[in-house]
Amino acid sequence: MSAIPLNKVQAKLPELIHALAPGEQMTITENGSPITQLVSVQSPPPRRKLGSMRGTVIYMAPDFDDPLAG
Repeated sequence: MSAIPLNKVQAKLPELIHALAPGEQMTITENGSPITQLVSVQSPPPRRKLGSMRGTVIYMAPDFDDPLAG
């Protein structure tokens, strides 16, 4: 987490936002005291598509359907 004074943020806000890595935080200070935080949002994982695994090889043991021992 890094800190930056408010007077520097006003001129560079777009640059600061794009420089944050996903999940990273930056504290904005005024007269040395923290006043707010910028937090970069993590993008959600891509959604899986129905049928995207079609045609792939899936291995099942020959005894898959046999009754369980016990």
